[in-house]
Amino acid sequence: IGKLVEVLNAVKGIKGPVLLHVITKKGKGYAPAEEKPIAFHGLGIFDKITGEPEKKSSPGQTYTRVFSNTMLRLAQEDPRVVAITAAMPEGTGLDAFRDRFPGRYYDVGIAEEHAATFAAGLACEGLRPVVAMYSSFSQRCYDQILHDICLQKLPVVFALDRAGIVGEDGPTHHGVFDLSFLRGIPGLAIMAPSDENELQHALKTALSLAVPCVLRYPRGSGPGAAMDKEPAILPFGKGVWRRKGRDLTILAAGNRVQPALEAARLLEKQSIDCGVADLRFIKPLDVELLREALETSRDIVTIEDNALPGGMGSAVLEQLNEQPLPFRLLRLGVPDMFVKHGKPEQLYEELGLTARKICETIAWRFSRAAKAQQGDIT
Repeated sequence: IGKLVEVLNAVKGIKGPVLLHVITKKGKGYAPAEEKPIAFHGLGIFDKITGEPEKKSSPGQTYTRVFSNTMLRLAQEDPRVVAITAAMPEGTGLDAFRDRFPGRYYDVGIAEEHAATFAAGLACEGLRPVVAMYSSFSQRCYDQILHDICLQKLPVVFALDRAGIVGEDGPTHHGVFDLSFLRGIPGLAIMAPSDENELQHALKTALSLAVPCVLRYPRGSGPGAAMDKEPAILPFGKGVWRRKGRDLTILAAGNRVQPALEAARLLEKQSIDCGVADLRFIKPLDVELLREALETSRDIVTIEDNALPGGMGSAVLEQLNEQPLPFRLLRLGVPDMFVKHGKPEQLYEELGLTARKICETIAWRFSRAAKAQQGDIT
């Protein structure tokens, strides 16, 4: 430090541009960080003596681990499958792929734009590239996704980890904008698996398509869904009913499906019979499922972990406007704001996207609508 201060003071008086090359060591002076620099790139609470992160109990595997394991299985079955990352092998779960298939793994460094265009080139040669990156980092290669992949109709798969609220990494890393800026690109399919099992099927499905596809999934562990022995191809553009209800329908996707189901159970205690559908595909939407929901009830609620402007709720609204039946739509998601730093469960509570908050909002809206019908309020 003393030498650095000395040099900084020395260059103060130099006129014109100055290049000071400083060779640093990550975690200098703290043994756990020096020994595991990658693990200390970004972490939450940890034991300062041992350097070990706080252990969290969860019912299921992490989505990253499921993606990693499924990639290994599918690559074993299909030699055309290759993996690309932008300096994030551990964070995306591609470290295992790197070790198993070193000749089919490409780390392009911190260059998401190049990762996308490179994937386009590989797809042109008949390979099936999977580009794994965080949702927030996909913002950096929007132009390449649009012009180099989608305009060329190339079957590149983007695995966007950390979609939705990520928590302690803060405002720069919340993956709440991908649906808004990707949904308008022609020919791009977008999937949001609701649990670990659905993720393995979604990846298998994406690699079976002849069009570019995005998979978005959250940070952390899933709800503990039972895993099928083999990943299977899902019906393209089709959602699935999780429960039927006559009073209203909740349309959810990704990690908001489980809170939606729990909210429906809470609403049932208030004599509100609520259906829940897992859309699975944000694009193309399951129009047949939307029509079925409208034929049951004109009250529709969408729940997502993306920004409301241009998100899943907007996509549903666009489709409902094309239908001849009347409807009332309530969209729940991330408002027009940058979400602050915090634990995911705390942030979802503040955003009104937990089961309890969803129940409260729907119950209030439902009772108000009923009173309006009776002429009690305007």
